[in-house]
Amino acid sequence: MSALHTVNKSPFSSTALASCLAHAADDAAIILIEDGVYAALASAHPVAGLPTDGLAAVAARGALHALGPDLEARGLDGSKLIDGVKLVDYAGFVDLTVAHQPVMAWL
Repeated sequence: MSALHTVNKSPFSSTALASCLAHAADDAAIILIEDGVYAALASAHPVAGLPTDGLAAVAARGALHALGPDLEARGLDGSKLIDGVKLVDYAGFVDLTVAHQPVMAWL
């Protein structure tokens, strides 16, 4: 079973996502929660210095998720996300934790 990585820090204030991408296996899934959802915005990558190819590769294989309620809470537009990001609700987040083990938090 592949791992699920949760990232809750903004790429503008933390290297959590960059560290996650450097250590996550190729079959791992990533979910962006809380302020981590800022990384799902296509415009964030050049500004935050994120490795866009790594995140795009995760999205292209359907393994990059963002928690929809956290996007909404921050007033972010779901139409401006990286291609391939899957929006999930709380039930979808639970489904991901059931489908992937272990769950690793990047703080």
